[in-house]
Amino acid sequence: MEVTVAKTAGFCFGVRRAVEKVYEQIETSKKPIYTYGPIIHNEEVVNDLKRRGVSVIEDEEQLKALKSGVVIIRSHGVGKRIYDILNANGVEIVDATCPYVKKIHKIVEEQCRDGRQVLIVGNEAHPEVQGIKGWGNGDTKVVESLADFEKLGLPLGARLCIVAQTTFNYNKFQDLVEKISKTRYDIVVLNTICNATQERQVEAKKIASQVDVMLVIGGKHSSNTQKLYEICQKECKNTFYIQTLDDLNPECISSACNVGITAGASTPNNIIEEVHTNVRVKF
Repeated sequence: MEVTVAKTAGFCFGVRRAVEKVYEQIETSKKPIYTYGPIIHNEEVVNDLKRRGVSVIEDEEQLKALKSGVVIIRSHGVGKRIYDILNANGVEIVDATCPYVKKIHKIVEEQCRDGRQVLIVGNEAHPEVQGIKGWGNGDTKVVESLADFEKLGLPLGARLCIVAQTTFNYNKFQDLVEKISKTRYDIVVLNTICNATQERQVEAKKIASQVDVMLVIGGKHSSNTQKLYEICQKECKNTFYIQTLDDLNPECISSACNVGITAGASTPNNIIEEVHTNVRVKF
């Protein structure tokens, strides 16, 4: 059996940086340590941090009640309101927001100040998108499709700025932008999809088109892993989404001659290597 592991699989720069900041705080801080939301969408990593004493704050009410300690802002970033709450309470902030996400925050704030209505292409329920929206104003909207855009009923001639969730599907973004651009609006389009995301999606698609079975590894709540799965599934019908080796059904790959492996940006290398080693050795 031939096994191909994507070179882009695993932690991206932003996620690696965020996780490293948490472990640095564990080693150096004498204060209680918190993350605002799980530091990444990977249960293995979050559980390890919990064992080391790191607590997760789930919502603003818990955050408002916090009067001391260190709060680490994850790579997804947060809205301006969260910084205001932490600063008002005098809580120490360790900002692990991905620089690429931070750039979008600045764009949204500036474009709103300039009088443009900002449209964020992405999943409104995703924490990164919620954080981006938190740097806009009441007119800042989130769309995932042309139907979402049309529902907004924007007046003709409206001045718009379109940005994207960093992990959004690049082809879907381009298609949506092309369709919106044909309408009668004054539009500024800024492709804010992370280069690492684009590279990961392109490589995953290529590998999936060449194998009998494709394995996509990542947390069940990971948006970028879910998109990888969707992309791979279109190329290879035998595509399986797993979190760890324990989720892999041996029967799925027992008759395969070629197996491809990729992983989301929040998947630790040790999990990828464990899956790779067992597939290669046992099958």
